[in-house]
Amino acid sequence: MEDYALVIEYLPLGHSSQIKREPVVQLLGTRFFTLLEATVKPNAAIVLGQRVYVGREGREEVDHIKGRITYDKLTNGAREFLPNILRQTVEERESDFVNFLNNARPISIRVHTLDLLPGIGKKNMEALLREREKAKFGSFEDLKKRVPTLTDPVGIFVHRILNELEGKEKQYLFAKPPFSLEMRRRF
Repeated sequence: MEDYALVIEYLPLGHSSQIKREPVVQLLGTRFFTLLEATVKPNAAIVLGQRVYVGREGREEVDHIKGRITYDKLTNGAREFLPNILRQTVEERESDFVNFLNNARPISIRVHTLDLLPGIGKKNMEALLREREKAKFGSFEDLKKRVPTLTDPVGIFVHRILNELEGKEKQYLFAKPPFSLEMRRRF
């Protein structure tokens, strides 16, 4: 469950296709990268990129969560804004992603978790693993200094999370899978 989310779209008059016209926001959860849609409380000041509380009690801007949505339900504006907000979130949670790199393990004899990140080929992965054995990475800057061929580690994670949100990946490393995939996995 997400406690906080970032506003990626604000529709003060709601969706044009809906009969009930109420202010709606599309949100990106900051912990599991869950896409949500919610109604807004009257007189709430909403701006794109704003961090809002979406937990169970004490919400100030959000009235109620309408539910999780898939990438294809996002407005065009939300889709355009999403990479920027993902970049901001990855940068804010730098330690989580650096820990991921420090602790990534092989999935099988032939596949490593790092193989699932776009832009990390065999040479980069070998260099990353070699440097990681010497000492754990402390930050993205440390990573860039020690593995200079990885010029944009933030972009690697943004690209991967975006692919997961779009449903282009079979395995989910960072984003919560769409509801339909969760249900399929149980049976």
